[in-house]
Amino acid sequence: MGRKFALLLVLCLSFTMMLSACGGGNKAAKNDPAPTPAENGATGNNQGAANGGGEGTGSPLDLALKGEYKGTKVTMFGPFVDADQVKFENSIKEFEEKTGIDIQYEGSKEFEATINVRVDGGNAPDIADFPQPGLLASIAKTGKVIDLTNVLDQEKLKANYNQSWLDMATMDGKDGKIMAGIWNRSNVKSLVWYPKKQFEEAGYEVPQTWDEMMTLTEQIAKDGDPAWSIGIESGAATGWSATDWVEDIMLRTTSPENYDKWVKGELPFTSPEVKRAVEIMSGIWLNPDYVYGGTKSIVTTAFGDAAAPLFDSPPKAWLHRQGNFITSFFPETAKVDEDYDWFYLPPIDEQYGKPVLVAGDIYAMFNDRPEVRAVMEFFTTGESIKSWVQSGGVIAPMNDAPLDWYMSESDRRMAKLVQEATTLRFDGSDLMPGKVGAGTFWKGMTDYVSGTASLDEALKQMQSGWNN
Repeated sequence: MGRKFALLLVLCLSFTMMLSACGGGNKAAKNDPAPTPAENGATGNNQGAANGGGEGTGSPLDLALKGEYKGTKVTMFGPFVDADQVKFENSIKEFEEKTGIDIQYEGSKEFEATINVRVDGGNAPDIADFPQPGLLASIAKTGKVIDLTNVLDQEKLKANYNQSWLDMATMDGKDGKIMAGIWNRSNVKSLVWYPKKQFEEAGYEVPQTWDEMMTLTEQIAKDGDPAWSIGIESGAATGWSATDWVEDIMLRTTSPENYDKWVKGELPFTSPEVKRAVEIMSGIWLNPDYVYGGTKSIVTTAFGDAAAPLFDSPPKAWLHRQGNFITSFFPETAKVDEDYDWFYLPPIDEQYGKPVLVAGDIYAMFNDRPEVRAVMEFFTTGESIKSWVQSGGVIAPMNDAPLDWYMSESDRRMAKLVQEATTLRFDGSDLMPGKVGAGTFWKGMTDYVSGTASLDEALKQMQSGWNN
């Protein structure tokens, strides 16, 4: 009788549990992972994005901050090593302490070569940091990158990023367009550096248009100095800084759509648009009165040494176009906002507004679990990069990173420039396949500037990288 009663009790309990399961299907078990895009279609699962797979309400980041994922681990692989790795780990330390999530970061100088091996071998990290979005784009086509379209709240992203950042994160997936990653750290390239104190004492004024900049260039030449100090020597990478000039001018003389076609190989180097950009650059580079040491010195001057004449007393040159990283090559005694400053490389055609050329890091997600979603959401916030911003040398691409985080007026202006840019586009040569961007493009520009190739010959040489 006892055994029958026990059996009856078990049957009743089982029936009750079945009814409960049918009626409560909208609640996920507390520790169940969110459904993956493979289980819920190519773009992920809205419910998982809303509640992160937990019983609580809020986004995955909200739940992480409530301790929902305490004790979990998220692996991350990227190019940060040495000092950069320390800065990165400092930037995530507070998040790890608040959430109990352990972000296990592994840095490698061989990241570009290693990440493909790991992804192909089924050993991809949860999150990977790509300094070259072109490399991520090639992996995204395999279908092994998680589409973030429904993983992250798109309205929040639109509010916190310039639309150009979101456009640059949209790539071709295996079955159509996907959001392949999110941007976390950026560097600004559309900058012209000058010796602030002497510049002002000489009575020079910061130009607001390209024509004004050329007028200033001519005025400095009449005063007895070459305006520009330029160098493109960089060992096996000689020529890369010349490509930055072309990219910046392309953004100022043609549409963002044409720029995108160009970096994809759909607009050839031999097109009128690219030729015009190089010709405009040549108006400065090939005029020996405008360049310190003359045109021939450009190819033999190391890019890191090129700004040195600006710091002579008196300056031997006055202008140097380069990204914000170049301050690492300035004299240690030189003070920002006092001894040196920068102005925005001016627009050329007003219809294209104020475009900005950038570089930076895009984070992609390879494994879909609630805690990984939480970390990815965290990386879309300014808070995730606050300590790095405060240490200098990095600009946050997010709008919720207040300007008072930056330690210098120079960096604050730079951050504002990025936030207010009409168009943002990534370094073009880094988006192109290696045989082009780091191959024929570099070499073609070097040959042209050195005089060993005509412009038409150089453009054909650059295009040959696509043909091969």
